[in-house]
Amino acid sequence: MAVEFTAMVPAILATLIILWQAALTGYTFILAGNAADQAVHAGAQVDPWEDRNSACRTAGEQDLPTAWQSGASVGCYVAGDLVQAHADLKVPLLFPGFVDIPLTVTGKSAAARES
Repeated sequence: MAVEFTAMVPAILATLIILWQAALTGYTFILAGNAADQAVHAGAQVDPWEDRNSACRTAGEQDLPTAWQSGASVGCYVAGDLVQAHADLKVPLLFPGFVDIPLTVTGKSAAARES
């Protein structure tokens, strides 16, 4: 009985590691979408004499956990009457804040320009 359980431990650990990495990847998708939404909201309301991209970046990175801020790229641009924002986040490997895997998650959002 003990031999069967000992043989299963590596498979159980590998499964848990894969599930944890999948959860981190999914959470990164959620963070990227939220950051893009926050960025486009700020970019749509910015005054014409202010820097739209700076306002987008600041708003998009404001609520990001510090582990995701290091590799984040948030910005926006105007396309016609729309402000479009993007948030590119790196996916951490097992423990946020240490090493990122070479996978970038992109969140995109658009809103009508108000100014």
